[in-house]
Amino acid sequence: MTDGTRMRAEDRRELILQAATTVFGDHGYDGTTTAQVARAAGVSQPYVVRVFGTKEKLFLAVLQRALDHLLAAFRAALTDTVSGVPIQRRIGLAYIGLAADRGLLLSLMHGFVLGRDPEIGAAAREGFILVYRFLRHEAGFSPDESQQFLAGGMLINTMIGLRMTDDFDRDPDVHELLTHAFPEKIDIMLELAKTERREAAERAGTGA
Repeated sequence: MTDGTRMRAEDRRELILQAATTVFGDHGYDGTTTAQVARAAGVSQPYVVRVFGTKEKLFLAVLQRALDHLLAAFRAALTDTVSGVPIQRRIGLAYIGLAADRGLLLSLMHGFVLGRDPEIGAAAREGFILVYRFLRHEAGFSPDESQQFLAGGMLINTMIGLRMTDDFDRDPDVHELLTHAFPEKIDIMLELAKTERREAAERAGTGA
């Protein structure tokens, strides 16, 4: 196989991480196996183990990738000085926009609730405080603004995890909450939920 047709090792690694982000986001750490990730990535389970070693190391790589994407999105929002949108709003919209990267925010949330785990907990705590340091020292948020932003982010993660969009058209209070939380991104959230439901139905139909 020539170099032109052979997938590079780093590309295959990224493919596995993308698949793992979705699977961990959907099923959590305890509910995910390396075999599920392999199926989602279209590779063999032994190959996943060869590249990452263990499920824990794979999850740690997923967390690091998610954190890298999060901070990159925040820094991109920070450099947007021509839109006239306040910095707090720009970073907030960047955070909500990451929901389109299937499983990314939920994988972070799964990591944050594993504080008891010696390895994952330490990585999650370091990631969380890195976000706080960005808000304080790069974005210039006050301690109160940083706390409010982090609290809002956890609320958004919770609503994504609860699949609140499933009740968007049935419950006026859910409609109000989601419209307020995602005022400029609600269409993205609803389309994402529709895609997830369709993919779940397809998996159920094929027995995958």
